[in-house]
Amino acid sequence: MIPASLKATLLRLIATGAPAVLIAAALIGHSEGTRYTPYRDVGGVLTVCEGHTGPDVIEGKTYTPGECATLRNRDIAAAEAAVDRLVKVPISTTERAALIDFAYNAGAGNLARSTLLRKLNAGDHAGACAEYRRWVNAGGQVRAGLVNRREAETWLCSINTP
Repeated sequence: MIPASLKATLLRLIATGAPAVLIAAALIGHSEGTRYTPYRDVGGVLTVCEGHTGPDVIEGKTYTPGECATLRNRDIAAAEAAVDRLVKVPISTTERAALIDFAYNAGAGNLARSTLLRKLNAGDHAGACAEYRRWVNAGGQVRAGLVNRREAETWLCSINTP
């Protein structure tokens, strides 16, 4: 279920003609939350700020809000670039926002190998939108947070499906 406050925020952004990256950023911020000290996610990966991972995460360090904003913006830009590189068909702003969020969360590699992308690039927009719901496992278990996030991505993807 998509929380009413998140849906209202996303609808407001859509109604004002916000670009996909800003719509995705709102979903990312809602879904990830912010933690200023590194922690191990359910897969055991060292993570900080809004879901940032990588060799630059320093265990034991406390990150500042500015450092987290820099990491988030860099990660969103990388997810957006992956979507731009991988999608070969015209898509709506909301489909693009859902894909940016997905790439941010699941990774560009998972997007590149996904049935979601194959269906989308084959022109099956509705089938692609339905694929988000398959990506709800982390650490070998279905995670409520991922179920909710994928529901929001599915909804965004379906709003303006050609």
